[in-house]
Amino acid sequence: MTLLRDHELACAFDHASQTYDRLTALNPGYRTDLLRSARRLRLPRAGAGLHVLDLGCGTGASTRALLRAAPRARITAVDASSGMLRRALAKQWPAQVRFQHLTAEEVVTTGEGPYDAVFAAYLFRNVTDPDGVLAAVRSLLRPGGRLAVHEYSLSGSAVHRALWTAVCQAVIIPAGTLSGDRALYRHLWRSVLAFDTVPAFTARLSDAGFTGVRAAPVAGWQTGIVHTFLASRDDASPYAEDAR
Repeated sequence: MTLLRDHELACAFDHASQTYDRLTALNPGYRTDLLRSARRLRLPRAGAGLHVLDLGCGTGASTRALLRAAPRARITAVDASSGMLRRALAKQWPAQVRFQHLTAEEVVTTGEGPYDAVFAAYLFRNVTDPDGVLAAVRSLLRPGGRLAVHEYSLSGSAVHRALWTAVCQAVIIPAGTLSGDRALYRHLWRSVLAFDTVPAFTARLSDAGFTGVRAAPVAGWQTGIVHTFLASRDDASPYAEDAR
């Protein structure tokens, strides 16, 4: 199963950036599910005094979800696609949100952090070395810092695998073809089939040293296809209200 990687994938996202928001808007629950995952971080005090990393922010939909979930947090949002970032930067943002053009692997080299939380939406299927990125994310979190991964990860059921393929063949790939981005949306279809199932990714998180690992499904037609994975750097909590 051939997948786009690294430079090819970044170029595909650059090309798709002009129509990306319009196509994702056709997905019922897309933004609601992102918000639900961001809220599952359970950041206290509306995020006041916290620094959150949005890893793989795309055109800013995940950043907007974080901002709604924690409107007082400071948010650093990064993405490897310059085209997607241009779309994000064209939108209105409060002063505590900033964007950087970085790959997931490069974030650890900036010297920033530690972060109180990391949010990664639709990222891990698209990195060459997910274990390496998880190790980097863990090193960027302060003790007790929280990770939420919002990702296409199949339950392991043959029914959900067949449903995903049916939706891709009937809706997602044809819509992507009309926008001139067939290669990217075929990559989406194939990358989900090739990626970890829910048990495999929860095991990967535990193997990376995260604690309190659990997975929660989203609602609607994507139940069993998209999940929120939640984990912490360790059991200590940096949040005062959590220690009460």
